[in-house]
Amino acid sequence: MKKVMIIGAVGAGKSTLIQALFGESQPAAKTQSLIYRDWVIDTPGEYSENPLYYRSLMATSHEAAAVLLVQDATRDRNYFPPGFEQGFAIRTLGAVTKIDHPLADIDRAIDLLRQSLPEGEIFLTSATSSQGIDKLRTRIMQIVRS
Repeated sequence: MKKVMIIGAVGAGKSTLIQALFGESQPAAKTQSLIYRDWVIDTPGEYSENPLYYRSLMATSHEAAAVLLVQDATRDRNYFPPGFEQGFAIRTLGAVTKIDHPLADIDRAIDLLRQSLPEGEIFLTSATSSQGIDKLRTRIMQIVRS
């Protein structure tokens, strides 16, 4: 089965999002290295925050059917460079996490993500309430099974 590679800053909610996509509820652990699991490649947050790791992300993307860029709705900064999705030769999607957090600013998060993902689909998600999780999982499954 093909995989989706999930990329986002430290603390953006990548591992928690992955657990929600798998229907799990235990606390997420910090990702220290690339983790391959079923149809997911989980990447450490440092990989998106440090340009020295971009080459590794680009190389790893060749093992995936799609890339999912994750933006935390509580942050006021984008950790991806402008046009980041253009570095991948595969479909790129976006996910805004923590949309039900009291400090969430969904419109800002979408605007920040659009700097790096000008045209890809963006899904609004909350691992806490499961909002948007089924829709994102369905879309990912369409991609990895095609």
